[in-house]
Amino acid sequence: MNDFSTTQQTLLTTLDIKLIEQTKSRVVATMPVGPKVHQPFGLMHGGASVVLAETVASVAACLNLDPSKETAVGLEINANHLRGKRDGMVTATATPMHIGRRTQVWDIRIVDEDNKPICVSRCTMAVVPVSV
Repeated sequence: MNDFSTTQQTLLTTLDIKLIEQTKSRVVATMPVGPKVHQPFGLMHGGASVVLAETVASVAACLNLDPSKETAVGLEINANHLRGKRDGMVTATATPMHIGRRTQVWDIRIVDEDNKPICVSRCTMAVVPVSV
């Protein structure tokens, strides 16, 4: 099984992203919204939403692979930013749209504490052999 701990210094730790559920069919993570992820006008930066979306898609994709033979890397991601957010917490949930041998497509929904949509995203992951 892959270890997706957040004990290493990575973008996940920098943005305080916490993985709270990890299964082959659903990955959920949270991220606090505050100045660390704001754009200059005090709203959550769209790039922060994309980081969160690709994080849950990447973890989900890897859970569906044999980590001794292959890994998943982002191939394409899109995001529709539906509502601004200044502070609080957002939650991202990735669910599969397609799990193939060479590609996976994940649907990601990011919502606020009241379950109001903040962003919807689709991420395509390429399945590649593990580098030697």
